[in-house]
Amino acid sequence: MYDNWEDLEKSIIGCKKCKLFTNRNNIVFGTGDKQSDIMLIGEGPGADEDLQAIPFVGKAGKLMNMAFDALNIKRDKVYIANIVKCRPPANRNPENDEAQACLDYLRNQVLLVKPKIIVLLGNVALKNILGKEYGITAARGKWVEKKGIWYMPTWHPAALLRDDNKKIDFWKDLKEVKNKAKDMNIGGD
Repeated sequence: MYDNWEDLEKSIIGCKKCKLFTNRNNIVFGTGDKQSDIMLIGEGPGADEDLQAIPFVGKAGKLMNMAFDALNIKRDKVYIANIVKCRPPANRNPENDEAQACLDYLRNQVLLVKPKIIVLLGNVALKNILGKEYGITAARGKWVEKKGIWYMPTWHPAALLRDDNKKIDFWKDLKEVKNKAKDMNIGGD
């Protein structure tokens, strides 16, 4: 584990820990406030993210930004990362070995950010962070506290593109995050 961002970011350059490196354009490490009290974790980059090296800049990211705007959450005041840092082919879910290869990078990001709240975007993030026994349908919208961090599982923004009904849940969950942050007297806006 690295105790600073510079060494951590250098450590991932040229990563070949799993097969995802063979098709990537860019490693999509993370973005936002590296000292934020709020962190969001998705599953992995899509095509737009792979090209721009920034998480959540495609259609799903634009939808997430709209929810942020509606709730007055400033995107640059939260930290956003993914389970895997390279795009899985055809935007499939990361395979277990791919996720395992990247988890130390993510754990190190969490250690450096020191968030008080982590929003888990979708089933892949939920299962890799809280455990395989969790499922997004049952866990969505319910706070889980572990080791001093509050976790809010919610739908991945890409799921909102496929099912409009999930937009209301997503918005409610982000509103819960904002309210929890306010109750805890921490930032994100």
